[in-house]
Amino acid sequence: MKNLKFLFLLVIMGLGFQTSYAQPIRFKTSSVSFTDKKNDGTWNEWSDFVKANVMITLDAKKDLITINSAEVQSFKIKAYGEIEDNAEVNIVPFECVDNKFSKCKIFIITKKKENNRMQIYINYNEVKFVYNVYNDN
Repeated sequence: MKNLKFLFLLVIMGLGFQTSYAQPIRFKTSSVSFTDKKNDGTWNEWSDFVKANVMITLDAKKDLITINSAEVQSFKIKAYGEIEDNAEVNIVPFECVDNKFSKCKIFIITKKKENNRMQIYINYNEVKFVYNVYNDN
């Protein structure tokens, strides 16, 4: 019994001293859609989804989101927003600056009532993109 307590203590100490490293999260896209603002400030309808087979990487350690499309798009994460999690959705927001120094907001959304369907929204002042994605890890 004494040996069991000692073993338990060693296991707890071993777990306590482990360091965890943030691994990049990779998403593969299946399709993309966009919308833009009308002259009156309202938004147009979303375009039809078109096939898109690109990799999106979220690297929290480097504060970077990268879309590996024909022209690589990089988004420096300036702030992590407050996560919204309820019975319908999980929303993870980021305030970013792209590689052309334009501000945008990026949202990773999981729609729980739609079989955990995932989407990544990239919202600028005048245009928005949405990618249907799945986790590649």
